Amino acid sequence: MAESQNNNQLNEHLLNRGSHPAEAAHTVESRRLEEVLSNAELPLWKRLPSATWMELKLLFPLAGPAILVYFINNLMSNATRAFAGHLGNLELAAANLGNSGVQLFAYGLMLGMGSAVETLCGQAYGANKYEMLGIYMQRATIVLTLTGIPLTLVYIFCKQILLFIGEPPSLASAAAVFVYGLIPQIYAYAINFPIQKFLQAQSIVSPSTYISAVTLVLHMLLSWVVIYKLGFGLIGASLVLSLSWWIIVVAQFVYIVRAPECRHTWTGFSVEAFNGLWEFLKLSAASAVMLCLETWYFQVLVIITGLLENPQLALDAISVCMAITGLMLQGGIGFNAAASVRVSNELGAGNGRAAAFSVVVVNIVSFVIAVVEAVVVLALRNVVSYAFTEGETVANAVSDLCPFLAITLVLNGVQPVLSGVAVGCGWQAVVAYINVGCYYGVGIPLGCLLGFKFDFGVKGIWSGMIGGTLMQTLILLWITFRTDWDQEVNTAKKRLNKWEQKKKTKNQS
Repeated sequence: MAESQNNNQLNEHLLNRGSHPAEAAHTVESRRLEEVLSNAELPLWKRLPSATWMELKLLFPLAGPAILVYFINNLMSNATRAFAGHLGNLELAAANLGNSGVQLFAYGLMLGMGSAVETLCGQAYGANKYEMLGIYMQRATIVLTLTGIPLTLVYIFCKQILLFIGEPPSLASAAAVFVYGLIPQIYAYAINFPIQKFLQAQSIVSPSTYISAVTLVLHMLLSWVVIYKLGFGLIGASLVLSLSWWIIVVAQFVYIVRAPECRHTWTGFSVEAFNGLWEFLKLSAASAVMLCLETWYFQVLVIITGLLENPQLALDAISVCMAITGLMLQGGIGFNAAASVRVSNELGAGNGRAAAFSVVVVNIVSFVIAVVEAVVVLALRNVVSYAFTEGETVANAVSDLCPFLAITLVLNGVQPVLSGVAVGCGWQAVVAYINVGCYYGVGIPLGCLLGFKFDFGVKGIWSGMIGGTLMQTLILLWITFRTDWDQEVNTAKKRLNKWEQKKKTKNQS
Protein backbone atom coordinates (compact mmCIF):
# COMPACT_ATOMS: atom_id res chain seq x y z
CA MET A 1 0.00 0.00 0.00
CA ALA A 2 2.81 2.40 0.95
CA GLU A 3 4.61 1.64 -2.30
CA SER A 4 1.42 2.31 -4.28
CA GLN A 5 0.96 5.66 -2.53
CA ASN A 6 4.58 6.61 -3.25
CA ASN A 7 4.16 5.75 -6.92
CA ASN A 8 0.94 7.78 -7.13
CA GLN A 9 2.67 10.77 -5.52
CA LEU A 10 5.60 10.46 -7.89
CA ASN A 11 3.34 10.21 -10.93
CA GLU A 12 1.34 13.23 -9.76
CA HIS A 13 4.56 15.21 -9.28
CA LEU A 14 5.71 14.36 -12.79
CA LEU A 15 2.37 15.28 -14.33
CA ASN A 16 2.40 18.58 -12.48
CA ARG A 17 5.76 19.32 -14.09
CA GLY A 18 4.16 18.86 -17.50
CA SER A 19 6.29 15.83 -18.26
CA HIS A 20 5.25 13.47 -21.03
CA PRO A 21 4.64 9.72 -20.41
CA ALA A 22 8.06 8.56 -21.62
CA GLU A 23 9.81 10.91 -19.20
CA ALA A 24 7.48 9.88 -16.37
CA ALA A 25 8.06 6.16 -16.99
CA HIS A 26 11.83 6.62 -17.09
CA THR A 27 11.85 8.62 -13.84
CA VAL A 28 9.58 6.11 -12.10
CA GLU A 29 11.81 3.17 -13.09
CA SER A 30 14.91 5.07 -12.02
CA ARG A 31 13.39 5.94 -8.64
CA ARG A 32 12.23 2.35 -8.09
CA LEU A 33 15.71 1.02 -8.84
CA GLU A 34 17.23 3.39 -6.29
CA GLU A 35 14.62 2.36 -3.70
CA VAL A 36 15.30 -1.35 -4.24
CA LEU A 37 19.05 -0.87 -3.90
CA SER A 38 18.60 1.29 -0.77
CA ASN A 39 16.21 -1.10 0.99
CA ALA A 40 18.39 -2.34 3.85
CA GLU A 41 15.53 -4.42 5.28
CA LEU A 42 16.02 -7.01 2.51
CA PRO A 43 19.24 -9.04 2.23
CA LEU A 44 21.45 -8.31 -0.77
CA TRP A 45 20.76 -11.65 -2.45
CA LYS A 46 17.04 -10.81 -2.56
CA ARG A 47 17.57 -7.30 -3.89
CA LEU A 48 20.01 -8.21 -6.67
CA PRO A 49 17.68 -10.21 -8.99
CA SER A 50 15.00 -7.51 -8.94
CA ALA A 51 17.50 -4.67 -9.36
CA THR A 52 19.33 -6.49 -12.16
CA TRP A 53 16.11 -7.09 -14.10
CA MET A 54 15.13 -3.43 -13.73
CA GLU A 55 18.55 -2.28 -14.93
CA LEU A 56 18.52 -4.62 -17.93
CA LYS A 57 15.10 -3.26 -18.95
CA LEU A 58 16.61 0.22 -18.96
CA LEU A 59 19.90 -0.84 -20.58
CA PHE A 60 19.01 -2.92 -23.63
CA PRO A 61 16.49 -0.49 -25.20
CA LEU A 62 19.41 1.96 -25.19
CA ALA A 63 22.29 -0.29 -26.22
CA GLY A 64 20.54 -2.29 -28.95
CA PRO A 65 19.45 0.60 -31.21
CA ALA A 66 22.72 2.47 -30.50
CA ILE A 67 24.72 -0.52 -31.76
CA LEU A 68 22.61 -0.62 -34.92
CA VAL A 69 23.06 3.12 -35.55
CA TYR A 70 26.86 2.93 -35.31
CA PHE A 71 26.91 -0.26 -37.39
CA ILE A 72 24.78 1.28 -40.16
CA ASN A 73 26.84 4.48 -40.22
CA ASN A 74 30.00 2.39 -40.49
CA LEU A 75 28.37 0.39 -43.28
CA MET A 76 27.70 3.57 -45.29
CA SER A 77 31.42 4.38 -45.36
CA ASN A 78 32.32 0.80 -46.25
CA ALA A 79 29.72 0.79 -49.04
CA THR A 80 31.29 3.95 -50.47
CA ARG A 81 34.68 2.22 -50.48
CA ALA A 82 33.18 -0.78 -52.24
CA PHE A 83 31.61 1.38 -54.95
CA ALA A 84 34.92 3.20 -55.41
CA GLY A 85 36.76 -0.12 -55.58
CA HIS A 86 34.78 -1.14 -58.65
CA LEU A 87 36.16 1.92 -60.45
CA GLY A 88 39.72 0.58 -60.16
CA ASN A 89 42.57 -0.17 -57.75
CA LEU A 90 43.71 3.46 -57.60
CA GLU A 91 40.20 4.64 -56.77
CA LEU A 92 39.89 1.97 -54.04
CA ALA A 93 43.21 3.03 -52.51
CA ALA A 94 42.17 6.69 -52.70
CA ALA A 95 38.83 6.03 -50.99
CA ASN A 96 40.55 3.96 -48.29
CA LEU A 97 43.12 6.68 -47.67
CA GLY A 98 40.47 9.40 -47.64
CA ASN A 99 38.19 7.45 -45.30
CA SER A 100 40.72 5.85 -42.95
CA GLY A 101 43.09 8.80 -42.91
CA VAL A 102 41.58 12.25 -43.36
CA GLN A 103 37.90 11.48 -42.71
CA LEU A 104 38.60 9.33 -39.63
CA PHE A 105 40.52 12.25 -38.12
CA ALA A 106 37.50 14.55 -38.51
CA TYR A 107 35.06 11.86 -37.34
CA GLY A 108 37.02 11.16 -34.16
CA LEU A 109 37.46 14.85 -33.37
CA MET A 110 33.80 15.76 -33.94
CA LEU A 111 32.42 12.69 -32.14
CA GLY A 112 34.77 13.32 -29.24
CA MET A 113 33.77 16.97 -28.90
CA GLY A 114 30.12 16.01 -29.28
CA SER A 115 30.38 13.57 -26.37
CA ALA A 116 30.51 16.55 -23.99
CA VAL A 117 26.77 16.85 -24.69
CA GLU A 118 26.32 13.35 -23.21
CA THR A 119 27.59 14.54 -19.84
CA LEU A 120 25.54 17.72 -19.71
CA CYS A 121 22.32 16.57 -21.39
CA GLY A 122 22.29 13.25 -19.55
CA GLN A 123 22.65 14.85 -16.12
CA ALA A 124 20.17 17.63 -16.94
CA TYR A 125 17.60 15.08 -18.10
CA GLY A 126 18.04 13.01 -14.96
CA ALA A 127 17.52 16.16 -12.88
CA ASN A 128 14.28 16.95 -14.79
CA LYS A 129 15.78 20.22 -16.10
CA TYR A 130 14.49 19.49 -19.56
CA GLU A 131 14.80 22.98 -21.06
CA MET A 132 18.58 22.80 -20.62
CA LEU A 133 18.95 19.95 -23.13
CA GLY A 134 18.02 22.09 -26.12
CA ILE A 135 20.42 24.83 -25.02
CA TYR A 136 23.27 22.36 -24.61
CA MET A 137 22.58 20.87 -28.04
CA GLN A 138 22.65 24.29 -29.70
CA ARG A 139 25.79 25.28 -27.79
CA ALA A 140 27.54 22.10 -28.93
CA THR A 141 26.47 22.71 -32.53
CA ILE A 142 27.99 26.21 -32.44
CA VAL A 143 31.30 24.95 -31.03
CA LEU A 144 31.53 22.03 -33.46
CA THR A 145 30.62 24.20 -36.46
CA LEU A 146 33.41 26.63 -35.59
CA THR A 147 35.76 23.65 -35.22
CA GLY A 148 34.77 22.61 -38.73
CA ILE A 149 36.43 25.72 -40.22
CA PRO A 150 40.06 24.66 -39.55
CA LEU A 151 39.12 21.10 -40.49
CA THR A 152 37.92 22.43 -43.85
CA LEU A 153 41.37 23.90 -44.44
CA VAL A 154 42.91 20.49 -43.70
CA TYR A 155 40.61 18.92 -46.29
CA ILE A 156 41.40 21.62 -48.87
CA PHE A 157 45.16 21.17 -48.48
CA CYS A 158 45.05 17.39 -47.98
CA LYS A 159 46.93 16.74 -51.24
CA GLN A 160 49.93 18.74 -50.05
CA ILE A 161 49.74 17.02 -46.66
CA LEU A 162 49.64 13.55 -48.22
CA LEU A 163 52.57 14.38 -50.49
CA PHE A 164 54.51 15.70 -47.49
CA ILE A 165 54.14 12.41 -45.59
CA GLY A 166 55.37 10.46 -48.61
CA GLU A 167 52.27 9.23 -50.44
CA PRO A 168 52.71 8.68 -54.22
CA PRO A 169 51.57 11.70 -56.29
CA SER A 170 48.94 9.74 -58.21
CA LEU A 171 47.40 8.38 -54.99
CA ALA A 172 47.57 11.77 -53.24
CA SER A 173 45.79 13.45 -56.16
CA ALA A 174 43.04 10.83 -56.31
CA ALA A 175 42.55 10.86 -52.53
CA ALA A 176 42.32 14.67 -52.58
CA VAL A 177 39.49 14.50 -55.14
CA PHE A 178 37.63 12.09 -52.86
CA VAL A 179 38.24 14.23 -49.76
CA TYR A 180 37.00 17.42 -51.44
CA GLY A 181 33.58 15.79 -51.72
CA LEU A 182 33.61 15.10 -47.97
CA ILE A 183 33.84 18.78 -46.97
CA PRO A 184 30.03 19.10 -46.54
CA GLN A 185 30.18 16.02 -44.30
CA ILE A 186 32.24 17.99 -41.74
CA TYR A 187 29.32 20.29 -41.02
CA ALA A 188 26.87 17.40 -41.03
CA TYR A 189 29.00 15.88 -38.25
CA ALA A 190 28.91 19.21 -36.41
CA ILE A 191 25.12 19.05 -36.22
CA ASN A 192 24.55 15.29 -36.13
CA PHE A 193 26.58 14.40 -33.06
CA PRO A 194 24.94 16.99 -30.75
CA ILE A 195 21.51 15.89 -32.04
CA GLN A 196 22.40 12.23 -31.54
CA LYS A 197 23.59 12.80 -27.95
CA PHE A 198 20.56 15.02 -27.24
CA LEU A 199 18.24 12.16 -28.21
CA GLN A 200 20.28 9.46 -26.47
CA ALA A 201 20.23 11.42 -23.20
CA GLN A 202 16.44 11.04 -23.25
CA SER A 203 16.66 7.32 -24.13
CA ILE A 204 15.24 8.15 -27.58
CA VAL A 205 17.32 5.95 -29.87
CA SER A 206 14.94 4.00 -32.11
CA PRO A 207 14.13 6.96 -34.43
CA SER A 208 17.83 7.40 -35.23
CA THR A 209 18.02 3.69 -36.06
CA TYR A 210 15.09 3.85 -38.49
CA ILE A 211 16.42 7.04 -40.09
CA SER A 212 19.90 5.54 -40.53
CA ALA A 213 18.49 2.33 -42.02
CA VAL A 214 16.38 4.18 -44.59
CA THR A 215 19.30 6.48 -45.39
CA LEU A 216 21.56 3.47 -45.99
CA VAL A 217 19.17 2.19 -48.67
CA LEU A 218 19.02 5.64 -50.29
CA HIS A 219 22.80 5.88 -50.07
CA MET A 220 23.30 2.61 -51.94
CA LEU A 221 20.84 3.63 -54.67
CA LEU A 222 22.22 7.16 -55.09
CA SER A 223 25.82 5.89 -55.12
CA TRP A 224 25.03 3.46 -57.94
CA VAL A 225 23.30 6.16 -60.00
CA VAL A 226 25.82 8.97 -59.41
CA ILE A 227 29.02 6.90 -59.71
CA TYR A 228 28.16 4.50 -62.53
CA LYS A 229 25.18 5.91 -64.44
CA LEU A 230 26.10 9.60 -64.29
CA GLY A 231 29.84 8.91 -64.30
CA PHE A 232 30.90 11.24 -61.48
CA GLY A 233 33.46 8.73 -60.17
CA LEU A 234 35.35 9.43 -56.93
CA ILE A 235 33.97 12.93 -56.36
CA GLY A 236 30.47 11.55 -56.85
CA ALA A 237 31.08 8.79 -54.30
CA SER A 238 32.17 11.20 -51.58
CA LEU A 239 29.47 13.78 -52.37
CA VAL A 240 26.79 11.11 -52.03
CA LEU A 241 28.27 10.09 -48.67
CA SER A 242 28.12 13.73 -47.53
CA LEU A 243 24.53 14.01 -48.78
CA SER A 244 23.55 10.86 -46.88
CA TRP A 245 24.84 12.33 -43.63
CA TRP A 246 22.87 15.52 -44.27
CA ILE A 247 19.73 13.44 -44.85
CA ILE A 248 20.25 11.88 -41.42
CA VAL A 249 20.75 15.33 -39.85
CA VAL A 250 17.64 16.88 -41.40
CA ALA A 251 15.44 13.86 -40.62
CA GLN A 252 16.55 13.76 -36.97
CA PHE A 253 16.00 17.49 -36.53
CA VAL A 254 12.52 17.25 -38.06
CA TYR A 255 11.79 14.47 -35.58
CA ILE A 256 12.95 16.64 -32.66
CA VAL A 257 10.77 19.55 -33.76
CA ARG A 258 7.68 17.43 -34.44
CA ALA A 259 7.86 14.62 -31.85
CA PRO A 260 5.82 14.94 -28.61
CA GLU A 261 8.69 13.26 -26.73
CA CYS A 262 10.87 16.34 -27.30
CA ARG A 263 8.35 19.09 -26.64
CA HIS A 264 9.84 19.87 -23.22
CA THR A 265 13.50 19.48 -24.19
CA TRP A 266 13.33 21.42 -27.46
CA THR A 267 11.64 24.80 -27.07
CA GLY A 268 13.16 26.49 -30.10
CA PHE A 269 16.35 28.38 -30.90
CA SER A 270 17.71 30.55 -28.11
CA VAL A 271 20.44 33.17 -27.68
CA GLU A 272 21.28 31.37 -24.40
CA ALA A 273 23.24 28.94 -26.56
CA PHE A 274 25.91 31.61 -27.07
CA ASN A 275 26.57 31.89 -23.32
CA GLY A 276 29.21 29.72 -21.67
CA LEU A 277 30.85 28.73 -24.95
CA TRP A 278 34.34 28.82 -23.42
CA GLU A 279 33.42 26.44 -20.57
CA PHE A 280 31.74 24.13 -23.05
CA LEU A 281 34.76 24.29 -25.37
CA LYS A 282 37.06 23.17 -22.55
CA LEU A 283 34.89 20.14 -21.77
CA SER A 284 34.53 19.40 -25.50
CA ALA A 285 38.29 19.61 -26.04
CA ALA A 286 38.92 17.15 -23.19
CA SER A 287 36.30 14.81 -24.67
CA ALA A 288 37.90 15.07 -28.11
CA VAL A 289 41.38 14.32 -26.79
CA MET A 290 40.07 11.34 -24.82
CA LEU A 291 38.26 9.77 -27.77
CA CYS A 292 40.79 10.65 -30.47
CA LEU A 293 43.65 9.07 -28.52
CA GLU A 294 41.57 5.88 -28.33
CA THR A 295 40.45 6.03 -31.98
CA TRP A 296 43.93 6.60 -33.37
CA TYR A 297 45.70 4.08 -31.15
CA PHE A 298 45.19 0.98 -33.26
CA GLN A 299 45.60 2.99 -36.45
CA VAL A 300 49.16 3.49 -35.20
CA LEU A 301 49.52 -0.31 -35.06
CA VAL A 302 48.97 -0.46 -38.82
CA ILE A 303 51.44 2.37 -39.47
CA ILE A 304 54.17 0.82 -37.30
CA THR A 305 53.62 -2.58 -38.91
CA GLY A 306 54.34 -0.95 -42.27
CA LEU A 307 57.85 -0.13 -41.02
CA LEU A 308 58.78 -3.81 -40.64
CA GLU A 309 61.01 -5.50 -43.21
CA ASN A 310 58.87 -7.08 -45.94
CA PRO A 311 55.67 -5.83 -44.29
CA GLN A 312 53.19 -6.81 -47.03
CA LEU A 313 52.01 -10.08 -45.44
CA ALA A 314 51.88 -8.56 -41.95
CA LEU A 315 49.89 -5.58 -43.25
CA ASP A 316 47.42 -7.85 -45.05
CA ALA A 317 46.90 -9.93 -41.91
CA ILE A 318 46.61 -6.87 -39.65
CA SER A 319 44.09 -5.29 -42.04
CA VAL A 320 41.86 -8.36 -41.78
CA CYS A 321 42.17 -8.38 -37.98
CA MET A 322 41.40 -4.65 -37.78
CA ALA A 323 38.33 -5.14 -39.99
CA ILE A 324 37.06 -7.83 -37.59
CA THR A 325 37.89 -5.61 -34.61
CA GLY A 326 36.04 -2.67 -36.16
CA LEU A 327 32.95 -4.80 -36.75
CA MET A 328 32.92 -6.27 -33.24
CA LEU A 329 33.70 -2.88 -31.67
CA GLN A 330 30.27 -1.59 -32.67
CA GLY A 331 28.88 -3.55 -29.72
CA GLY A 332 31.34 -1.90 -27.34
CA ILE A 333 30.50 1.54 -28.75
CA GLY A 334 26.79 0.85 -28.27
CA PHE A 335 27.34 -0.10 -24.64
CA ASN A 336 29.59 2.96 -24.30
CA ALA A 337 26.63 5.17 -25.25
CA ALA A 338 24.27 3.21 -22.98
CA ALA A 339 26.66 3.45 -20.02
CA SER A 340 27.06 7.19 -20.51
CA VAL A 341 23.30 7.78 -20.64
CA ARG A 342 22.49 5.52 -17.69
CA VAL A 343 25.18 6.96 -15.42
CA SER A 344 24.54 10.61 -16.32
CA ASN A 345 20.76 10.21 -15.94
CA GLU A 346 21.08 8.61 -12.51
CA LEU A 347 23.61 11.16 -11.27
CA GLY A 348 21.39 14.00 -12.45
CA ALA A 349 18.43 12.40 -10.66
CA GLY A 350 20.48 12.10 -7.45
CA ASN A 351 20.50 8.28 -7.53
CA GLY A 352 24.07 7.41 -6.59
CA ARG A 353 23.41 3.73 -5.85
CA ALA A 354 21.58 3.24 -9.15
CA ALA A 355 24.47 4.87 -11.03
CA ALA A 356 27.01 2.57 -9.36
CA PHE A 357 24.86 -0.51 -9.97
CA SER A 358 24.41 0.43 -13.62
CA VAL A 359 28.19 0.58 -14.03
CA VAL A 360 28.53 -2.98 -12.71
CA VAL A 361 25.71 -4.41 -14.83
CA VAL A 362 26.79 -2.75 -18.10
CA ASN A 363 30.39 -3.90 -17.63
CA ILE A 364 29.38 -7.49 -16.91
CA VAL A 365 26.98 -7.70 -19.88
CA SER A 366 29.47 -6.16 -22.31
CA PHE A 367 32.31 -8.35 -20.99
CA VAL A 368 30.29 -11.56 -21.41
CA ILE A 369 29.38 -10.64 -25.00
CA ALA A 370 33.03 -9.81 -25.74
CA VAL A 371 34.19 -13.18 -24.37
CA VAL A 372 31.68 -14.95 -26.62
CA GLU A 373 32.99 -12.98 -29.61
CA ALA A 374 36.58 -13.92 -28.71
CA VAL A 375 35.69 -17.61 -28.41
CA VAL A 376 33.95 -17.54 -31.81
CA VAL A 377 36.97 -15.88 -33.43
CA LEU A 378 39.33 -18.47 -31.94
CA ALA A 379 37.06 -21.31 -33.06
CA LEU A 380 36.98 -19.92 -36.62
CA ARG A 381 40.61 -18.77 -36.70
CA ASN A 382 41.49 -20.96 -39.70
CA VAL A 383 38.60 -19.77 -41.89
CA VAL A 384 37.66 -16.28 -40.70
CA SER A 385 40.03 -14.51 -43.09
CA TYR A 386 38.36 -16.02 -46.19
CA ALA A 387 35.55 -13.51 -45.73
CA PHE A 388 38.11 -10.86 -46.75
CA THR A 389 40.64 -12.64 -48.95
CA GLU A 390 41.14 -15.90 -50.82
CA GLY A 391 44.89 -16.13 -50.17
CA GLU A 392 45.96 -19.14 -48.10
CA THR A 393 49.16 -17.40 -46.97
CA VAL A 394 47.21 -14.47 -45.54
CA ALA A 395 44.72 -16.89 -43.96
CA ASN A 396 47.55 -18.65 -42.12
CA ALA A 397 48.97 -15.32 -40.95
CA VAL A 398 45.56 -14.21 -39.66
CA SER A 399 45.14 -17.53 -37.85
CA ASP A 400 48.49 -16.95 -36.18
CA LEU A 401 47.36 -13.51 -34.95
CA CYS A 402 43.90 -14.60 -33.74
CA PRO A 403 44.98 -15.07 -30.07
CA PHE A 404 46.03 -11.40 -30.02
CA LEU A 405 42.77 -10.48 -31.74
CA ALA A 406 40.78 -12.42 -29.12
CA ILE A 407 42.50 -10.60 -26.24
CA THR A 408 41.83 -7.26 -27.95
CA LEU A 409 38.14 -8.13 -28.35
CA VAL A 410 37.83 -8.98 -24.65
CA LEU A 411 39.47 -5.69 -23.65
CA ASN A 412 37.18 -3.86 -26.08
CA GLY A 413 34.26 -5.31 -24.16
CA VAL A 414 35.27 -3.41 -21.03
CA GLN A 415 37.34 -0.39 -22.05
CA PRO A 416 34.66 1.45 -24.13
CA VAL A 417 32.12 0.94 -21.33
CA LEU A 418 34.49 2.49 -18.79
CA SER A 419 35.02 5.40 -21.19
CA GLY A 420 31.23 5.78 -21.38
CA VAL A 421 31.07 5.89 -17.58
CA ALA A 422 33.77 8.57 -17.63
CA VAL A 423 31.72 10.65 -20.08
CA GLY A 424 28.60 10.22 -17.96
CA CYS A 425 30.48 11.52 -14.92
CA GLY A 426 32.39 14.27 -16.74
CA TRP A 427 35.86 12.75 -16.20
CA GLN A 428 37.03 13.39 -19.77
CA ALA A 429 40.12 15.41 -18.81
CA VAL A 430 41.33 12.76 -16.35
CA VAL A 431 40.87 9.95 -18.87
CA ALA A 432 42.69 11.98 -21.54
CA TYR A 433 45.80 12.09 -19.33
CA ILE A 434 45.48 8.36 -18.61
CA ASN A 435 45.22 7.62 -22.34
CA VAL A 436 48.33 9.66 -23.13
CA GLY A 437 50.35 7.80 -20.50
CA CYS A 438 49.08 4.28 -21.14
CA TYR A 439 48.70 4.34 -24.91
CA TYR A 440 51.49 6.60 -26.07
CA GLY A 441 53.83 6.46 -23.08
CA VAL A 442 53.70 2.68 -22.55
CA GLY A 443 51.82 0.79 -25.28
CA ILE A 444 53.47 2.12 -28.44
CA PRO A 445 57.07 2.29 -27.07
CA LEU A 446 56.71 -1.23 -25.63
CA GLY A 447 55.31 -2.49 -28.93
CA CYS A 448 58.20 -0.95 -30.88
CA LEU A 449 60.70 -2.45 -28.43
CA LEU A 450 59.24 -5.95 -28.74
CA GLY A 451 58.63 -5.70 -32.47
CA PHE A 452 61.95 -4.24 -33.62
CA LYS A 453 64.54 -4.66 -30.85
CA PHE A 454 63.56 -8.22 -29.92
CA ASP A 455 62.47 -9.15 -33.47
CA PHE A 456 58.99 -10.36 -32.52
CA GLY A 457 57.59 -8.49 -35.53
CA VAL A 458 53.89 -7.71 -35.68
CA LYS A 459 53.19 -9.99 -32.70
CA GLY A 460 55.55 -7.96 -30.56
CA ILE A 461 54.06 -4.65 -31.71
CA TRP A 462 50.53 -5.86 -30.99
CA SER A 463 51.56 -7.35 -27.62
CA GLY A 464 52.97 -4.01 -26.48
CA MET A 465 49.85 -2.15 -27.53
CA ILE A 466 47.66 -4.71 -25.77
CA GLY A 467 49.76 -4.00 -22.68
CA GLY A 468 48.94 -0.29 -22.97
CA THR A 469 45.22 -1.01 -23.34
CA LEU A 470 45.29 -3.42 -20.38
CA MET A 471 47.01 -0.82 -18.20
CA GLN A 472 44.47 1.84 -19.17
CA THR A 473 41.57 -0.54 -18.50
CA LEU A 474 42.89 -1.54 -15.06
CA ILE A 475 43.40 2.11 -14.07
CA LEU A 476 39.87 3.03 -15.16
CA LEU A 477 38.48 0.01 -13.28
CA TRP A 478 40.34 1.10 -10.15
CA ILE A 479 39.07 4.69 -10.45
CA THR A 480 35.50 3.62 -11.25
CA PHE A 481 35.07 1.13 -8.44
CA ARG A 482 36.66 3.42 -5.85
CA THR A 483 34.36 6.29 -6.80
CA ASP A 484 32.24 7.98 -4.15
CA TRP A 485 28.97 8.05 -6.07
CA ASP A 486 27.26 10.36 -3.58
CA GLN A 487 30.04 12.85 -4.26
CA GLU A 488 29.48 12.42 -8.00
CA VAL A 489 25.80 13.26 -7.44
CA ASN A 490 26.84 16.47 -5.69
CA THR A 491 29.25 17.31 -8.51
CA ALA A 492 26.47 16.84 -11.07
CA LYS A 493 24.17 19.13 -9.05
CA LYS A 494 26.86 21.82 -8.87
CA ARG A 495 27.42 21.60 -12.63
CA LEU A 496 23.71 22.02 -13.34
CA ASN A 497 23.20 24.72 -10.70
CA LYS A 498 26.08 26.69 -12.20
CA TRP A 499 24.17 26.87 -15.49
CA GLU A 500 20.96 27.84 -13.67
CA GLN A 501 22.74 30.59 -11.75
CA LYS A 502 24.18 32.07 -14.94
CA LYS A 503 20.73 32.07 -16.51
CA LYS A 504 19.15 33.79 -13.48
CA THR A 505 21.93 36.39 -13.35
CA LYS A 506 21.42 37.27 -17.00
CA ASN A 507 17.63 37.48 -16.62
CA GLN A 508 17.97 39.80 -13.61
CA SER A 509 20.36 42.08 -15.47
